[in-house]
Amino acid sequence: MQPYYYLVASKRFLREEEDLDEVLTERVRNYHEQEKEIDFWFIDRPAFLDAPELASVKAKVPQPATAIVSTNKQFITWLKLRLEFVATGEFQAPSATIPDPIAVLTTA
Repeated sequence: MQPYYYLVASKRFLREEEDLDEVLTERVRNYHEQEKEIDFWFIDRPAFLDAPELASVKAKVPQPATAIVSTNKQFITWLKLRLEFVATGEFQAPSATIPDPIAVLTTA
């Protein structure tokens, strides 16, 4: 199993109030220049929040939620220092409760 680190908040906060598109676009550009593999994903309605072990996190985050998931702990830490009103943590995947770390919920 692989450790994944996440930053999660309401979709409205991350998509409209913070608008992280510029930050993430710059990070992608930098990764391409360094020929580094992308190690983060921006996920609307992340399915991992439905795992029983993350029920307390889901209860604290206004829905619908959006998350940034990464295998790079320092990236998530850097984002957390830059943003307010977010929750961060980690999980292991694939697992029985989180088979796909970047899956999106398909039902409301």
